[in-house]
Amino acid sequence: MYKKILVPLDISELSKVALPYAEQLAGRLGSEIILLSVSESAEAQDYHKHQMHVETIINATKHNAERYLEKPEVREIKVQSVVLVGHPAEEIIDYADKEDIDLIVMATHGRSGIGRWTLGSVVDKVMRATNRPVALIRAKGARPDVREKGILNKALVPLDGSKEGEAVIPYIEELASGLKAEVLLLQVGPPKADTEDYLEKVRGRLEGKGITTRFEVRAGDAAGEIIKLADEIDADVVAMSTHGRSGIGRWALGSVAERVLNAGNTPLLLVRAPGANTD
Repeated sequence: MYKKILVPLDISELSKVALPYAEQLAGRLGSEIILLSVSESAEAQDYHKHQMHVETIINATKHNAERYLEKPEVREIKVQSVVLVGHPAEEIIDYADKEDIDLIVMATHGRSGIGRWTLGSVVDKVMRATNRPVALIRAKGARPDVREKGILNKALVPLDGSKEGEAVIPYIEELASGLKAEVLLLQVGPPKADTEDYLEKVRGRLEGKGITTRFEVRAGDAAGEIIKLADEIDADVVAMSTHGRSGIGRWALGSVAERVLNAGNTPLLLVRAPGANTD
């Protein structure tokens, strides 16, 4: 499920906050890492600048990833770099589709200027247009000790009770199993008799995979409660599905997921539900 991890990088230092996450995932799961940079200009000088930027970090990325090797059948981590010319969001999306990428890991930050990718521009466009899972690492407040303490010790997984909302579960299963993480399931909404039964069923599925799992039910605003609980438990990631349907219990970019992305403090793993609209 995580054979190929794509890390888009601009030429800023801030974009590198995504690297420790990709390195640990690759090392623990035996994944390949592709470092991708996109030059918006075809001029040789600009292209060379992007090429030099990604090529200078290949060896360090490979070394860091191989520190986490655990699978005896995996002896090294493959790391390669790719430089493309064009519009960054379009090139990232097209490359991910063409190369059948399993996970895109990107930094998000609010800086402006040349080489800065911000929510509302490249990252936002990639999120909305790709069908690939996307892990978004916040540059603001990024943990400096992430390589030492690990990237995924505790995951918060909000569910809305729908099949679309459960699209994230296989992805968190593999991550939590490979990284030995604890999972906290959350459902926000008015108390219902069958809510705990539903969460208990999901918990049992994860526990059956050897994943330590518990659940919590809260009332209130969905996005607000997700952000609050993620901060309370010091979650390493919030993992949730996004889908384009409307109606009760449906989360779409522009609604709960987007509010968690914009107002939260935790890295976010977004998995688009099958059949979700990417227009």
